[in-house]
Amino acid sequence: MATASVDMTAALPAVFAKLGLARYADLLLHLPLRYEDETRITPIANILHGQLAQVQGVVTHCEVQYKPRKQLVARIQDAEGELSLRFLHFYGSQTKQFTIGNIIRAVGEARSGFFGLEMVHPRCRVVSVDMGLPESLTPVYPAAAGVSQTLLRKQIGLVLAQADLTDSLPDTVLEQFQLLDFAASVRALHHPPPDVALSALIDKTHAAWRRIKFDELLAQQLSLRLARQSRRALGAPSISTTSDFPQRLLANLPFALTHAQQRVWHEIRDDMGVDYPMQRLLQGDVGSGKTVVAALAAAQAIGGGYQAAFMAPTEILAEQHYYKLQSWFSPLGVKVAWLTGSLSKRAKQIAMDELASGEAMLAAGTHALFQEQVQFHQLGLAVIDEQHRFGVAQRLALRQKGVQPHQLMMSATPIPRTLSMSYYADLDVSVIDELPPGRTPIVTKLVSDARREELVGWVRDKCNQGGQVYWVCPLIEESEKLQLQTAIDTHAALSAALPGVGVGLVHGRMSGRDKAAVMTQFSSGELGLLVATTVIEVGVDVPNASLMVIEHAERMGLAQLHQLRGRVGRGAAKSACVLLYQQPLSQLARARLKVIFESSDGFYIAREDLALRGPGEFLGARQSGAPMLRYANLAEDVELLEQAQVAAADMLLHYPDAVQVHIARWLGVQQEFGKA
Repeated sequence: MATASVDMTAALPAVFAKLGLARYADLLLHLPLRYEDETRITPIANILHGQLAQVQGVVTHCEVQYKPRKQLVARIQDAEGELSLRFLHFYGSQTKQFTIGNIIRAVGEARSGFFGLEMVHPRCRVVSVDMGLPESLTPVYPAAAGVSQTLLRKQIGLVLAQADLTDSLPDTVLEQFQLLDFAASVRALHHPPPDVALSALIDKTHAAWRRIKFDELLAQQLSLRLARQSRRALGAPSISTTSDFPQRLLANLPFALTHAQQRVWHEIRDDMGVDYPMQRLLQGDVGSGKTVVAALAAAQAIGGGYQAAFMAPTEILAEQHYYKLQSWFSPLGVKVAWLTGSLSKRAKQIAMDELASGEAMLAAGTHALFQEQVQFHQLGLAVIDEQHRFGVAQRLALRQKGVQPHQLMMSATPIPRTLSMSYYADLDVSVIDELPPGRTPIVTKLVSDARREELVGWVRDKCNQGGQVYWVCPLIEESEKLQLQTAIDTHAALSAALPGVGVGLVHGRMSGRDKAAVMTQFSSGELGLLVATTVIEVGVDVPNASLMVIEHAERMGLAQLHQLRGRVGRGAAKSACVLLYQQPLSQLARARLKVIFESSDGFYIAREDLALRGPGEFLGARQSGAPMLRYANLAEDVELLEQAQVAAADMLLHYPDAVQVHIARWLGVQQEFGKA
């Protein structure tokens, strides 16, 4: 019988979208989770309790029972034994399958029942005496409602029979990295022979898996490198390094740059001098001084006659930037505009007019700076703080505000090496790996909630001695309402427990003006204790605050704990961070608290965070816009990633046609050199 033909580029039925499958060609790389062995029949007498097996026998009995509940029970018999097949959910017509005398082949897990060995809801079919057995293991695919294993096996079988499995990699690459042929790899994974080392398939250490993971990493490398080439083909303002404006800013600062700050500033300065858009990620640990480096870049833009914009994900962080930039740039005669969603209509319009006319050469704000009605006179630099919190579409929206402005992204969450090699391969990366002098080490303490009263006494002593304290109430169950109530209740309890101590409250539901007022009181020393939700995670700088208490620390991620801890230790006073936790601790929570207790190295913490959470959650996959790796594991496949980098550089140089074939196979798109 002729095989039905299928167009590989055609769209799959909409139900397949639940599995992230769009085209028939995508089925080729929809690989099994596990396998069932239907290549052999196990005699019923040899089956053990709990064993997954395939049996074959003649139906000797079938009836619908009504006690203790309605169920279909059939019995089959082979030469050596008898087995019951029990169905608690069944169709009336299903009884025909179990007509006495039919030969049934059943696959399921055997268990000891009241009347001997049985299988509950096995997979069954009627067979003939001479029907042969499959020659390969049966794949079990990731499935979804409406997309059954039967449908997947049928469609994938069609695709395997008709797809072009020609290798996309040149022979030189295959030989250099000793890779299995692509067609052989795909067939081995969809239909492995019975004698395969099954553990190697399940653990993804088989040569076929090695090839698939290599191809996936290579597609990512090629795609990002082409994106980088495409950007370089775009025009951007070449902002001269001859202006003395950055030096004037430096001269006004009450501190000197560290060697690391100077190094990365020079990297950024040189990038802004070229005529294609800078795309640089500036990363550094909490408190390493990224903002002042970004301010120097803004000074270079302003000195060259261009505007600069600072974007932050939260209003409180944007406001911190605004006040800091205003204190640095106002003495130099630069007007700084402030634009955020909570401003009145009139205040927004004034800020937008100042940006459109060029009266304001510097802007600070939230996502409000992305809005369509906001026009810049001549935007030359966009600085995006905590870049991983913004989606790609938002970042691109800012790029359209000028003739491809230079873009500087900042992150206080250090990016582990494997991530910067993969997801950030299209960016240039600068690292501030040195803290400014005068920062005191922070002692981290783990304290059980049972010792809360003792902790409140410590807070009282700290405030009475003139110190200041943060008390952080984290997000609970992803509910802002619960988080808010917890903060309000904690504020009330601590106010009652600490008479004579000024206790402030900051949370996400407060207006920007109210938050700023409380933060000003805390910064000036009017308040001894600040109860806050995690809105103070980044950007807050109060040198006199030397103690932080984090409630329910066991519920928080490593990056967030490290960010919060970095709010203290900014002055000369001995600083401590107390992680207040509740028992019982889960294994994951225990692992997180152990890492944060033992280390203050942001890069080590980020690596551990990646290992615990995986790249999707680490990057904020829903927002990142970057395709998550399906098969390669950045923690385990570093060597493959390094090989993929070498292969990508070679193929872009010598095999451009193969590059297009490979990207199309993996990402379903064509990317052209020099095209956006």
